[in-house]
Amino acid sequence: MNDNSNPTDPQAVPAPADATPDLSGPEARLAELEAKHAELSDSFLRAKAEAENTRRRAEEDVAKARKFAVESFAEAMLPVRDSLEAAIAMPDAPLEKVLEGVHITLRQLAQALERNKVQEINPPASTKFDPHHHQAISMVPAEQDANTVVAVLQKGYLIADRVLRPALVTVAAPK
Repeated sequence: MNDNSNPTDPQAVPAPADATPDLSGPEARLAELEAKHAELSDSFLRAKAEAENTRRRAEEDVAKARKFAVESFAEAMLPVRDSLEAAIAMPDAPLEKVLEGVHITLRQLAQALERNKVQEINPPASTKFDPHHHQAISMVPAEQDANTVVAVLQKGYLIADRVLRPALVTVAAPK
């Protein structure tokens, strides 16, 4: 009879419970490298997911910034519109009152532009011509240094140090 459960059979005797497989040598190195690989793969996937989330959040922030960038400026312009509508609502107002209202509205507009970092370019006469901020319309003979501003025909504007519109100027011609 060939019974595999015979405890005296050397092939049927199980290994002792405290016996551990011999992992010295190449098997141990392989197990160590596989564990390190799993750890690095996990770290990589986490970092990749975090980078993707950061990129997505940044894109959303940029989209919101573009969408609402004009909000502050529009809010500052509303009182100017209100003043203009109030002036139109009084067609029989005396000229002095209309002129006073125009001056008040102009001050409101200047304040709104200033709050939004829009600055005038209005160079005084004899200022050296600056092609980055001025646009020369003509050169005229003048009793001042050549290539200096003689007159401003239209003010220019900067927004946060960037030219929105150059000042239109006449420039002194060389003598």
